[in-house]
Amino acid sequence: MSKTPLPSFDMEGHRGARGLMPENTIPAMMKALELGVTTLEMDVVITADRKVILSHEPFFNHDISTHPGVVPITAENEKQYNIFKMSYAETRMIDVGSKQHPRFPRQKNLPATKPLLSEVIDSAEAHAKQNGRSLPFYNIETKLQPSSDGIFHPSPTEFVDLLMAVIKEKEITDRVIIQSFDFRTLKEVHNRYKGIRTAALVEGTDNKSPDQQLAELGFVPDIYSPYFLLVTPSLISFCHEKGMKIIPWTVNDKETIQRLKTMGVDGIITDYPDLFANE
Repeated sequence: MSKTPLPSFDMEGHRGARGLMPENTIPAMMKALELGVTTLEMDVVITADRKVILSHEPFFNHDISTHPGVVPITAENEKQYNIFKMSYAETRMIDVGSKQHPRFPRQKNLPATKPLLSEVIDSAEAHAKQNGRSLPFYNIETKLQPSSDGIFHPSPTEFVDLLMAVIKEKEITDRVIIQSFDFRTLKEVHNRYKGIRTAALVEGTDNKSPDQQLAELGFVPDIYSPYFLLVTPSLISFCHEKGMKIIPWTVNDKETIQRLKTMGVDGIITDYPDLFANE
């Protein structure tokens, strides 16, 4: 399978444009495209009827969710709204766009629901074609971990198969990246779906060295994606020597974006794609 080359500097909108529009919604993705991102970053989970939908958590986060006419969704009860136990139709009853996120005061609020991945792809492809811009890349994060297998999500094998079925149906295999903190996902993709790009997500609490992380993974992914405060010149050199691009997350000020770009990173993931202006 031939891959469309990644941009020389990959401008990624985190959860679409989380700082400006409700996260992981079609309006957020459209806003990110309007602002010129090269890649739409998003998270996916699985419903009870095995639909792939966008969501950062496998439940309805109380910070963004309202259920009209029902008991308010709170920090205490949010995990009862387990998406893996809900049909897609049931998820559409909950609004994830009207409530003001406490950490994103610039976010424009409007009614929205968690969309199907297929709908997001259709909308993004149509938007790009209508506006005469390059078709976007899709950086899709799987939200799963061993402790919640069968509780909040299916097994890694089933999760990846459901995700890849949508990707293949929409014919975006050459422009997709599968990323995860859960290396089981990346191994499934690498071993069973040859040619699909993978990105290893790394957070600041991981005490393993990059060499140890790659040893645990068992192969060299296309992209190494660390928390941005972990980025050093030596880490950038390590990634490039291994043939990996390094794309840190989540950078929300222009000064840091420019500093990291000057250091030699291959892209940036941000909640505020408007920070890429003049990049």
